[in-house]
Formats: sequence, structure tokens, C-alpha cells
Amino acid sequence: MPETGDATRITEFLIMLIQLSSRRAANSRPVRVVRSGATESLPEPLKTWAAAMRFSGEAGQVLVAPGEGGAPSAALLGLGKPARDAVGEAALPLIFGALAGKLPAGSWHIESGDAGETGAAAGDPTLRALAMRLGGYRFSRYKAGAGGKEDEPAEVFAGEGADIAEAGRLADAVFLTRDLINTPTNDLGPAELEAAARQLAEEFSAEIRVTTGDDLLGANFPMIHAVGRASADAPRLIDFSWGAADAPKVTLVGKGVCFDTGGLDIKPSSSMLLMKKDMGGAANVLGLARLVMASGLAVRLRVLIPAVENSISASAFRPGDVLTSRKGKTVEIGNTDAEGRLVLADALSLADEEAPEILIDMATLTGAARVALGPDVPPFYTADAGFAASLAEASVAVADPVWQLPLWQPYADNLASKIADINNVTSDGFAGSITAALFLEGFVERARTWAHFDVYGWRPKASPIGPVGGEAQAIRALYAVLKQRFGG
Repeated sequence: MPETGDATRITEFLIMLIQLSSRRAANSRPVRVVRSGATESLPEPLKTWAAAMRFSGEAGQVLVAPGEGGAPSAALLGLGKPARDAVGEAALPLIFGALAGKLPAGSWHIESGDAGETGAAAGDPTLRALAMRLGGYRFSRYKAGAGGKEDEPAEVFAGEGADIAEAGRLADAVFLTRDLINTPTNDLGPAELEAAARQLAEEFSAEIRVTTGDDLLGANFPMIHAVGRASADAPRLIDFSWGAADAPKVTLVGKGVCFDTGGLDIKPSSSMLLMKKDMGGAANVLGLARLVMASGLAVRLRVLIPAVENSISASAFRPGDVLTSRKGKTVEIGNTDAEGRLVLADALSLADEEAPEILIDMATLTGAARVALGPDVPPFYTADAGFAASLAEASVAVADPVWQLPLWQPYADNLASKIADINNVTSDGFAGSITAALFLEGFVERARTWAHFDVYGWRPKASPIGPVGGEAQAIRALYAVLKQRFGG
């Protein structure tokens, strides 16, 4: 097993390409933002240089212009065409992440009011600063010769009003989430996920306890045990708490399936290629927990992560088995590849016993969610209309997209079992993300607000704010809602 905490040593994985500055240097050079097709209004000689280099202002396009003696004198950043709606306009600051790795070393600042620019550069400067940090992320742990700063970073003044400390906290949370998801299972199984959680808990003086292996049965977590017992790496429930005992209770539950073979209902090999990311819910929960603790929100935070590997051996649970959950509800196993909801159900039951103010679970749960909304927009489910409205507003403000899908109660009948209280899958294959949410809802009764997030946890195409790989989803929007409610 790697040394404790290897999976969360962000500096090993990150090549810092942008260094943010809270003040503009005297010798700072401008980064001018340009809309698509607006290069004609650039001053000379930038206009001539842009034409010669075929710079058109497309979103994320970066061009460095030479000055006297050939030294860099300015840079152009394309913003693309004007956004069609408020959502697109609010997300424009993320394009500034394209500057990472493309600006030469030295001091730079963002110019506002340049050719074709209609306000994006004057948008949220903290979001702009965050984008430039996120754009510099590289996962280099397994690259020979990598593991530090590749080049001297560019120093960028993001603009007046940018909260550099807040951008740093947000970036650290995203990087933690990405690092954990990107780490392959041979270096991040249940034991290493526990080590990562312990390191985070210790950093913020949180209380942590872990129930492992057959002790799960004595502590009444039978479904966590059943799903993970076939692995050589014992299943466990990670449980840590932080904050004043009398503060409002906010509990986060994350699916920690460190690898999912599908169990005896084995996946085809092509479907296993990304299964190292099946603990993406746990990774996102740990990233959100980092934000809550680093910001000092006035809450009693509890984090629950059922950490397992859904493996195949003589002791694997089987299709047709009937499991008794912590709640006492019996579950017929219609498919062993629907294991995430089983481990979450036991953890949600525990969380619900103390009736938290807010209970949030996050999981890479269904392919149906990707079919419905694609990889970039995770669906969420909640019966709390006020919470949903706050989250929708926050997701636009911080450019962290989410979309509410309904807890459509008539579909719950599709989870019926002839021999148990409920089946873990439906027989018709319809509305897979919704029926998974309805399954989980049956294990939550006392929490004032419950919300379930069916995240993908992966970026399949590079963007200005990150390369292909593990991705934090919904945690910045959730943090904005929690910060608004509980201060910071």
C-alpha cells in the first residue's frame, strides 16, 4: 500500500502554470479579450498580427503578440460568439482557464473594454481567477520526470475584487477531487481511500472512525459488507465529523466503489475501462467537505463514505439474493451491477438517524443520467423546492451546471419485488436515474432536506478549465448554497 496520503498530495500531480496576483505589477502586460469576428477593431499592430496568425477570437483561442526585440508585449484571448442566454454569459469567465500554459512567464493583467468584448472580462473576477488555476491542472503522478513545476509560471492579476484566497480554496477542493478520481485502483482501493479521508480529517482536526470488514455486520451495515466482501481489500464505512456539536447538521454521503467489475453480472471489458472513477461520489464529497471546513462554515459536518470494491470471488453476492438493509428493509438483488445504491442505502440510513438539517449524497450511479443529460450536467433530485431553487441559481452564478429531474413517484412501483420489500433494479429499463433516486429516497425519512446527485465525475473532452480526466461536479454550486445559508 502506498504511504498514507499519497493519493491526496496535490503538489505531486499539479504543474502550476498560472500564479495569481492580488496586485497589478508595474511592468504588467495586457491580456485583451476579443469576441469572434471582432479583430478589426483591435489597435495596430495587434490587428495585423492577429490577421497574420489567423486569430479570429474563437472561444479559448490564445495568441501572444511580440513587441520590441521580439519579447512578448500583449496577449489576445478569444471569447467566442456572444452567449445566447444568461447561463452561457455567466460561464464566460471559465474561458480564461485557456491562458494557463499559454502565457509566457512574467506579469500579466486582464484588460477590460477591449475589441468586441461585452462585459465578460468585467464579470466575476474570482471565477476568472479560479478558471486560470483550474486550467493549470495536470495529473502527472505516473509520468517519468514529472511531478513538479514544469516551467516558471506566468503571474496574472485577475482584476480588482478577485478573492484570491477563495479561488485557492475552490481550486484545492477541485484538485483533490480530480486527483482521487484519476488515481487507478491499484493505488486507490478502499484502504487508500480511507487514508485520503484520514489525511483530510486530520488536516482540519475532525473526528474520524472507520468500521472495517466483518465488523460491518456487528455494526449493522449488512449491504456495505455484502457488496465489498468478495474483494481482498476489505469493505469499510468511513465516518468523520467536524464543527460545533450544536451547529446545524449537514451530512454528506459519497459512493466509494473504488472499482466496479459489475460483480457476477460482470461488465464487458470496455465498460470497465473507467471504473476507477466509480468512487467519484466519494471524491466529490471529500472535495466539498474540504471547502466547508477550509471556509469555517457554521455547521456540524458529517461525512460518510462506504468504501468497497465490487469484485468477483466465491464470496460475491449473487443475483437473486435477498439482503436485509440497516433500515430493516429487504432488498432482492436483480442485478449485482447496481451495487452503488446498496452501499449508499446503509450509509443514508445511518445519516438519517440523527435527522440532519441537510443530507446530500453524491454518486456515479447510472448510465441513464449520462444518456439524459450527457457528461457535463449532473442531475439532482430533491423534494425541497426552496433548496432546488437556491441550487439552480447558484449553479448559474458559479458556472457549475446541475439540472433537477423529478422524483416521479409512479415509477417507484417498477422496483417491486415478489419476495422482498424492494428490488434493486427495475425490469423495464426505463428512467434508470429516476428509479435509482427513488430507491435511495426509501431510506431517508427524518432529514429536513435530502438531495441526491447522480454525477459522472469525468471530463471526456479537454476544456479551458481542465484536461480529460476526473472532474469535480456540483460541489462549487453546493458550496455556494451552504455558504449563503451558514456563513463563512
